[in-house]
Amino acid sequence: MQGFGLLSLLTWLPIAGGLVVLLLGDRFLRGARWVALATSLAAFGASIPLYTGFNGGTADFQFVEHFTWIPAFHATYYLGVDGISMPLILLTTFITVPVIVAAWTVIEQRPAQYFAAFLIMEGLMIGVFSAMDSLLFYFFWEAMLIPMFLIIGVWGGPRRVYATLKFFLYTFLGSVFMLVALIYMNLKSPDFSIASFQNLPLTMHEQYWIFIAFLLAFAVKVPMVPVHTWLPDAHVEAPTGGSVVLAAIMLKMGGYGFLRFSLPITPDASRTLDWLIIGLSLIAVVYIGFVALVQTDMKKLIAYSSIAHMGFVTLGSFLVYDIFAAHQSVQGAGMGITGAMVQMISHGLISGALFLCVGVMYDRVHSREISAYGGVVNTMPKFAAFMVLFALANSGLPGTSGFVGEFLVIIAAFKANFWYAFLASMTLILGAAYTLWLVKRVIFGEVANHHVAELEDLNYREFIILGALAIAVIVVGLWPAPLTDAMEATVQHLVQQISLSKLSP
Repeated sequence: MQGFGLLSLLTWLPIAGGLVVLLLGDRFLRGARWVALATSLAAFGASIPLYTGFNGGTADFQFVEHFTWIPAFHATYYLGVDGISMPLILLTTFITVPVIVAAWTVIEQRPAQYFAAFLIMEGLMIGVFSAMDSLLFYFFWEAMLIPMFLIIGVWGGPRRVYATLKFFLYTFLGSVFMLVALIYMNLKSPDFSIASFQNLPLTMHEQYWIFIAFLLAFAVKVPMVPVHTWLPDAHVEAPTGGSVVLAAIMLKMGGYGFLRFSLPITPDASRTLDWLIIGLSLIAVVYIGFVALVQTDMKKLIAYSSIAHMGFVTLGSFLVYDIFAAHQSVQGAGMGITGAMVQMISHGLISGALFLCVGVMYDRVHSREISAYGGVVNTMPKFAAFMVLFALANSGLPGTSGFVGEFLVIIAAFKANFWYAFLASMTLILGAAYTLWLVKRVIFGEVANHHVAELEDLNYREFIILGALAIAVIVVGLWPAPLTDAMEATVQHLVQQISLSKLSP
């Protein structure tokens, strides 16, 4: 039985900081801002030992904290990280810092509450990635909806009430089915720990229903076609920080859920129904790419781009069974899962950066319409350089993080089925089409109007946050080994888990 440690600090420090910011309120706004920034920086600094002290040579959970939580339900306060969850926690703490800095002077209505909402949500999201008890996981999973509900509902655009209700209903209703599945498995298991569920023998009938319950919860969060329609509305109405966190971190929880729950708990059902996930993923990659091409709102275009890129995550995660069938070996079967993980980290950096870029322009012109811009490079050359870099990364340019994950998933798709790879590779064409079309209309050309002619380039605060994200995108693109090495043992262990049947008589 271990006591509180680093993971508890990372989970509860932002929440405590958020409560302090709430107490300070707008009356002590200067202090509230600095407390928010200090808390986000402290959380990021505290997360670094997760990587430096992580042993990438083992699939065992590390930094474990485990003691009784609710004895009556055999629920435990059980935290730990492996090669799948550790990079996502680092992404969470890293992204929260620019979100706080970007809103420094921009939010005029209840700014202290705005900062507090993001800090509390940061702690809850870290709890999702580190929880090893399924009831604790569900607590964090549902609780994090509340701050995002408030962020969109209070600081969002004109249709924020509609977008907030749609976001909440989609995500909440999907999660109810997951709770039913967790309770059912607990009745057959000694406790609520995820490890117990992963070792629980289940009939094929049981696996089907549990798989569908998980699918309803995680597909909404990714989001997968056809339950994706809440995302563009939420992105368009959310403030810049809300869009950044929603795209960079919250969408990743769906992909994480498939890897942590669906595949290892229901491997036989996953094998039988992998065609469904692969089909929906390819539809997202191709169809949503065409939908993004016709968007006139920058945020909506990037939102649809996120759906297409997250299709790579679900595709890579479920290619493993087709690779088994094609090669009769587990060797190399983990490439798709590794690609899915790299894609999640990469997309978190790139989508967050693109939404911050849109926020920079919106703060100056107060419009997200592509037609309101043109020739921005003439008045904002520093900003234009960052925007073009992130656009190229979003298109999968070699040398950026956007290339690595997509390349690994496409190679894995070739191992599984040529047509999977052919359709998946369409995203390289479509991604370049809609992203570069956006850049051409917004960044290049003649100055479109007097609003653009009067634009001021990045201030030092904006330059620092976009510069930090640009460095991260390039480092992961040129040197992905530190990331892939950390997750290799965990991915191989997961592949071994899901390659074995766990059917009960």
